[in-house]
Amino acid sequence: MSAPGRSQALIPEPFKGEGTPVSPHGRPKGESRSAQHEGTPIQTFVKAVEYWVPGIDRRHLEYGGGLYGQATRFAVLSRKLCFGRGEGLPGKAWEQGRPLLLKAFEGSYFQRTAAAHAEGLTGALAWPIFAGEYLNAVLVVFFGDGDDHAGAIELWCNDPAESKDMGLADGHYGRTAEAFEFISRRTTFRRGTGLPGLAWDSGLPVFLPDLGKGSRFLRSDSAQQVGINRGLALACAGNDGRHHVVALLSALNTPIVRRFEVWQREGEGLARMSGFCESEGELGPEPTLVERGQGTLGSALLNGVPAVCDDVASEPGGLGAKLRRAAVQTLVAIPVLRDGRCIAVMAWYF
Repeated sequence: MSAPGRSQALIPEPFKGEGTPVSPHGRPKGESRSAQHEGTPIQTFVKAVEYWVPGIDRRHLEYGGGLYGQATRFAVLSRKLCFGRGEGLPGKAWEQGRPLLLKAFEGSYFQRTAAAHAEGLTGALAWPIFAGEYLNAVLVVFFGDGDDHAGAIELWCNDPAESKDMGLADGHYGRTAEAFEFISRRTTFRRGTGLPGLAWDSGLPVFLPDLGKGSRFLRSDSAQQVGINRGLALACAGNDGRHHVVALLSALNTPIVRRFEVWQREGEGLARMSGFCESEGELGPEPTLVERGQGTLGSALLNGVPAVCDDVASEPGGLGAKLRRAAVQTLVAIPVLRDGRCIAVMAWYF
């Protein structure tokens, strides 16, 4: 891991002609550097988010942006770094072409352990965002194991050469009861069944605001016993020939994020299909259409690369005013790609 002179980041081949010139940090030129928010506390299960983009020579990953809440010193360190293929957590996810989970940093290939621990960050999930064979970015999500951060992160996987079922590849269950982990490791899902199976089948993010209601979450009894009430799952397109789903499960007092939305592609823009807000409840379709390249969501659609914003009130098209009323401050927009094309954008608000 080193910090050589920056080179210009590339938008991978499938997005040439759709994107705009990018800065050395993977943001459209002209976008304020303040989009890398590093000051506002994130009192959620997800404590920090960052993304890394390939350099012009595609031999290393450069810092693209991030939301770090109160972890300001960790943010300062991260901005200066880059990772080779197979180096550190971002480089490992790139090399292996699939999501990776580090339940603890000690003794691992994670290279910022001391700085992370000083900010209360104890583990991380990384998933690469591919457009076909081209890597667009690697997204890294950090969590902590403090008393105020209960929940679970799961990686589910299906190898079509071996089975029709999707099983648990890895999981971090923190302070949840051992019984829930025991059941999870012995549960498998068919496409379209359960939270992982629903995400696998649709290819879109699936959010269940109350895991105890209905029959879509097959482990509801065990989840309720340990206080887990919300679940978010997303199919992650890898390049290893297998199907992967990331699932985040949170407890009542530590929501995954403050607000969650799914914006699907509609023509050359985005329309909100669904969502959930901790202050407003379930969110229905949004009549406001976000144009490609417009604001943070439109940037993720345009480039197929995550984008962050540190002041959601500044989002254009009337969206900012609605978000201000929802008492959220920051945003990370995560593109959902299929066959090299962005089909949706997942929005996380803090």
